[in-house]
Amino acid sequence: MKKTKNRWLIALSAVGIHISIGSVYAWSNFTNPLIEEFGWTTSQVQLTFSIAILFLGLSAAFLGHFVEKYGPRKAGLLAAVFFGVGVTGSGLAVGMSSLPLLYVFYGMLGGIGLGVGYIAPVSTLVKWFPDRRGLATGLAIMGFGFAAAISSPIMEYLISNVGLQNTFYILGVSYFLIMLLSSLYLEKPEEGWAPPGFIEKVRLGKTEVKEDLSQLTANQAVKTKRFYYLWLMLFINVTCGIAILSAAKPMAIDSIGMTTIQAAALVGVLGIFNGAGRLG
Repeated sequence: MKKTKNRWLIALSAVGIHISIGSVYAWSNFTNPLIEEFGWTTSQVQLTFSIAILFLGLSAAFLGHFVEKYGPRKAGLLAAVFFGVGVTGSGLAVGMSSLPLLYVFYGMLGGIGLGVGYIAPVSTLVKWFPDRRGLATGLAIMGFGFAAAISSPIMEYLISNVGLQNTFYILGVSYFLIMLLSSLYLEKPEEGWAPPGFIEKVRLGKTEVKEDLSQLTANQAVKTKRFYYLWLMLFINVTCGIAILSAAKPMAIDSIGMTTIQAAALVGVLGIFNGAGRLG
């Protein structure tokens, strides 16, 4: 009989993936250095982030079936390859002073890695925590929010000491390895699995089993009102949050007069509260 994995270690693996891809929320650390080194405009640099978020949404929408068909492990490995190549390739783009290449690597390839890497852990944890679905989802996306707090000071240190190009190389390889190791432990529970005591609590009426909307197909989901309510709510929420996160550091420096280190710390603080809010 196959030994059941520890679901809390599954949760830790999910957080590992999200902490890696969530570093996109610390993108503003690259804005001013890229502008100063190449003379690009703020709009040109910020478009990289916008493309990444666009491809996050597209890949999450159209590659969800890949996660269900091939499982979270293969989906996580796919995300690791795309995001790792995307960030590492950004170093190549910087070395060639090529803005279009930056769009392709960080924006498109990195964005695809973001989308697949975002949905795989969430959909998996919901299955491992039928008794705590809210907590399970919160644990996964918490890592995405906290990532900026972890990545921001590291990015600031690397940019100052090894330069932009090497920073992308180091981060790309690091994210790939973290996501690779996390993905190898990630898997769905066996059919019919339930945590100890859960079935008994359901039988006694102590636990309510809610409808599992994750089992709906895309065609079924878009036919429900709930889908559009959730989509609109998420769209407003994400738009407001990303508008600040994507430009936090340059805004703090140019508008408030913060130093580079202070602005990087601000990005980290935003990440802390972003992550904490996802557990609410």
